[in-house]
Amino acid sequence: MPALSHKLEQLSPALRQYLLVTGNYWVFTLTDGALRMLVVLHFHSIGYQPLDIALLFLFYEIFGVVTNLIGGWLGARIGLNKTMNIGLLLQVIALVMLLVPTTLLTVAWVMAAQALSGIAKDLNKMSAKSSIKALVPTNAEGQLYKWVAILTGSKNALKGAGFFLGGALLSLLGFQVAVLAMALVLSLVWFFSMIMLKKELGKAKSKPKFSDIFSKSRNINILSAARLCLFGARDVWFVVALPVYLAAQLGWDHWTVGSFLALWVVGYGIVQGFAPKITGKASGQLPNGRHAIIWALLLSLTPAAIAISLSFQWYAQSILLIGLMVFGALFAINSSLHSYLIVSYADADGASLDVGFYYMANAMGRLIGTVLSGWLFQTYGLESCLWTSTLLIGLTAIISFGLPRKGACQGC
Repeated sequence: MPALSHKLEQLSPALRQYLLVTGNYWVFTLTDGALRMLVVLHFHSIGYQPLDIALLFLFYEIFGVVTNLIGGWLGARIGLNKTMNIGLLLQVIALVMLLVPTTLLTVAWVMAAQALSGIAKDLNKMSAKSSIKALVPTNAEGQLYKWVAILTGSKNALKGAGFFLGGALLSLLGFQVAVLAMALVLSLVWFFSMIMLKKELGKAKSKPKFSDIFSKSRNINILSAARLCLFGARDVWFVVALPVYLAAQLGWDHWTVGSFLALWVVGYGIVQGFAPKITGKASGQLPNGRHAIIWALLLSLTPAAIAISLSFQWYAQSILLIGLMVFGALFAINSSLHSYLIVSYADADGASLDVGFYYMANAMGRLIGTVLSGWLFQTYGLESCLWTSTLLIGLTAIISFGLPRKGACQGC
């Protein structure tokens, strides 16, 4: 650790803080992805129904909504270093809560642990995304897009690795030992972050009022509504329906389900990292509302195609797997594009307020998608989840018509 500290001190202050923030975000995301897969597969294996599993994540998503709304205000008042470190500590506590004997792992207890994990995850994400606005020079939009894409893409690649890790650890070590190992690693990261992260990072010059948690920007409100629909469209079939379908209908074991979903999310994260080049940054044009509409419309075709193949049983398994890959790539571009737009639209002073409001909508979309994923799959099957996804992506495109159509130049 001393050698690492010395190397960090040789870097520019902005780059050093960016690497620290990204490193925190990486490790947190790895444990978060692993924990989600552990919970889904473990509770499915002991007889929980899809809707029951979805309900385990209910408080995770509900508290994510509240955290993003209040967390942005809190970050602007006390600094993003504190909100990030609080998030790391809460995740450690959430993991420790799951170390009780199996007989005590009731639905209520797991929901409470997931509530803490939801607060932790969204404090960490809001802090990481908001801090980039403070670290990138004003009007360096090209650099801003690049840093946001790297942070977002690498995070999702590691979330995929977390899915694989969760499935692997469940098979090799069992639920409790896997959770204990993650708690110990994350505790070390929290300790290092407490020492190294800049004390005033992201702190607003003037103390924002609590009423400022609600965005007054038209662009941010429209983008937030589009984000809600976009993430609802993903989670309505990806969170519960898909892993349970792969395990129950296709007979895949924990290793196979975890590995496949891990590869999907890793590929999704890699595409996010390249999103600036795909959406036109290389030609000097940064994305705008027109790009958001086009990429959403392209994305909407994928779940519709998979649903049709399942309904007619026409190469259903092959089209499901191929379609999932195409969906992941297109969704990655949509997500990265949105992530750039929110940081670009956010006010430089107290950016966490705008980013927090936006990710509140993101969490609300995940909440709606998670609940619908369990209910629709259990009641009507995977096809209904896919058609609902198509509808929500269509709404994303329609809402995006309200975004500005003018984009900034890369060198501006």
